Amino acid sequence: MTEETATNRSWWAKATLVGSVIALVLLFLGPVGTRLGIWGFQTGLLLIVPAGVLLAAIGLLVGLISIFVSKKRGFVGDPPSLFISIAICALILGTMGLQFQKGASVPAIHNISTDVVDPPRFTEAIVALRGENSNPLAYNADELAVTQQGAYPKVRTLQVSSGVAETVRNAAAALERMGLEIVTVDEGLGIVEATDTTFWFGFKDDVVVRVREEDDGSIVDVRSVSRVGVSDLGKNADRILTLLDALS
Repeated sequence: MTEETATNRSWWAKATLVGSVIALVLLFLGPVGTRLGIWGFQTGLLLIVPAGVLLAAIGLLVGLISIFVSKKRGFVGDPPSLFISIAICALILGTMGLQFQKGASVPAIHNISTDVVDPPRFTEAIVALRGENSNPLAYNADELAVTQQGAYPKVRTLQVSSGVAETVRNAAAALERMGLEIVTVDEGLGIVEATDTTFWFGFKDDVVVRVREEDDGSIVDVRSVSRVGVSDLGKNADRILTLLDALS
């Protein structure tokens, strides 16, 4: 094999490897830049991340074709780097595929409440934190209730044997264990409010727990609302169910 052949034999393998690495970087760059405030979530989620996924899809296709071409031409030095490229691209596509599958399996809603008739209301403390560009806090039962209850039938009011004050304290402690930042704890009003921040994009969801007195204990209602986005990928319902399980 001549020096020229040895030099030319691997240019597409190198290009595919570089492309797969760039795709991986974009997958991390989108959410990290959003979390740091370098760009908005629309840019990170709807532009940079999809660009990484598209590049990974192209890299996977080109990588598979390149393996056959390399074998046909006898370029034995190419397959190792091509296999690495294919593995990176397949990992990216598999990871994002699971996210897309999750998104397709739940309704595109982000405002979840155990009580759909009289949902818990947030105090001014949370309203001030959300800002003007956040999703509205109004719960439109005509639009949301049937969809929510169909998708998350276990999200419902919880009855506990403890009194209001104790239940409020238990709810605040449970939210802290879940990693949320406590905003309000008011035993007199029977209210706990907290904010959850996602790891990658830094998206914030606000939670309010309302505790009311019952003859033999208390009834607990929880509401969780995303500040931005249309679909929450089921995160708000999961958060509510985790809290209800902790309190029960």
